[in-house]
Amino acid sequence: MPAATPVPEEAAVLEEAPVEDLVIVGSGPAGWTAAIYAARANLKPLVFEGAGSRTMIPGGQLMFTTDVENYPGFPDGVGGIEMMMDFKRQALRFDTRVVTEDIVEVDFSGRPFRLRSSRGDELRARTVIVATGANARWLGVPGEERLAQSGGGVSACAVCDGALPFFRGQVIAVVGGGDSAMEEALYMTKFASEVLLIHRRDELRASRIMQERALASEKIRFLWNTVVEEVLGDEVIAGLRLRETLTGEEREVAVGGMFVAIGHDPNTAFLRGQLDLKENGYVRLPTAWRTETNVPGVFAAGDVMDDYYRQAVSAAGTGCMAALEAERFLAHGEG
Repeated sequence: MPAATPVPEEAAVLEEAPVEDLVIVGSGPAGWTAAIYAARANLKPLVFEGAGSRTMIPGGQLMFTTDVENYPGFPDGVGGIEMMMDFKRQALRFDTRVVTEDIVEVDFSGRPFRLRSSRGDELRARTVIVATGANARWLGVPGEERLAQSGGGVSACAVCDGALPFFRGQVIAVVGGGDSAMEEALYMTKFASEVLLIHRRDELRASRIMQERALASEKIRFLWNTVVEEVLGDEVIAGLRLRETLTGEEREVAVGGMFVAIGHDPNTAFLRGQLDLKENGYVRLPTAWRTETNVPGVFAAGDVMDDYYRQAVSAAGTGCMAALEAERFLAHGEG
């Protein structure tokens, strides 16, 4: 009888590792909603909620939001941290398993899919939901991060936070020159006494129609060729130290809030070469109103694939969609 062919050590390890039905990469509204739906469907999801960093912690951007007033079902509002902890508790109630690590590498070229965690552990999965979200870009100036994390009047989303009583009737600063900045500034004219739109150049990058709308607003005052050097205030924002780029002259201006609108970066670096991404780094979905990526069995939900709405409620909705699609994919024996 011929001798058996030796099995490479790595292959033996992979053969012994269990194959998960569903791995969810990321937390936040999309990840936890996907986990709730998947767990109730007996898929026993394994969630990698993230290890946390200076600008992103498990639970996503809502972990930096003090009050959420636009999520249905909370007539009196709810704290962002409280909401995400409730999402997580609900997922755990249905026996979702959670690992507080990042997924740093994936291989979607064959089945089952292979993933490697930040601790070096390898696992295999029949389906994967990517819900790693996006990071708001910050200015990186003194006082900004501290007041953003404490709810002291600095935010990266006017639509999320701008209607809070904290900002009403105040002079509000919006930093940026693209469409997002124009949208944020126009939105804040509903609540602020005045909006200071701070831009480092003397012309805007926004589309013509958005420029025209902002320039036509009597409530928006443009500060051209100006950058923010420091956010002033201890517990809450008190003002900004500004510098004019042409002269170098510095001055202070009193404001009751600042919204940074200079873009977002999706957390997709670990997916490059494995999934089809847009030019801006967001996951591209080939079919409208679906969450499956260009790789069958891999789905994307939340801000990692949404460069337009970027809201908690829309993220949760896509998390539900991704879980249902993963369930159906497995039910058809495709995983």
